[in-house]
Amino acid sequence: MASSWNLPNLLSLSRVFLAPLVMVFLSVRGLGTFEIKTAGLDITANIGDIIAGIVFIAASITDAVDGYFARKRGMVTSLGKFIDPLADKILVVAALITLVELRRLPAWIVVIIVSREFIVSGVRMVAAVDGVVISASRGGKAKTVSQIIAIAMMILGVPYAMPVMWVAMLLTVWSGMDYLIKGRDYFR
Repeated sequence: MASSWNLPNLLSLSRVFLAPLVMVFLSVRGLGTFEIKTAGLDITANIGDIIAGIVFIAASITDAVDGYFARKRGMVTSLGKFIDPLADKILVVAALITLVELRRLPAWIVVIIVSREFIVSGVRMVAAVDGVVISASRGGKAKTVSQIIAIAMMILGVPYAMPVMWVAMLLTVWSGMDYLIKGRDYFR
């Protein structure tokens, strides 16, 4: 069995510690702005937002990297099965709450996204009591990728971030329904 303190688990834990940095840099004002004006593109971003965006994207990339190493190198552990999805949720929820605080995102969208996470976690816990593991579905993975893209766009002030967030929210609801359908037998 692999050691709990392996590279994949350390990468997952890094997301937990990077989440507050995203929140801090998103909240920082007064560092100046960065402007891009070229070929019809006109973006002005706060330096704190750019740093938060870079940290968020880097933390998000660790999710793919830790999964790759865990599977390819046989480093899957009980700690990893616990910390990986938890770290994802902490990073995403931290960014979403900060975006609500900054009035860039309506709170009701965050409530829908967070509610789905509670529901899916509940279905997984009920199934686990019966010794059944409900793995991440393709819909769940699509939901995660779309949320990361939408959040990064909102942090960086990229045009059309809100329509992308709508797509992420719809994928969130759709994948949540998929988990409910898969787990319906455990509620009988």
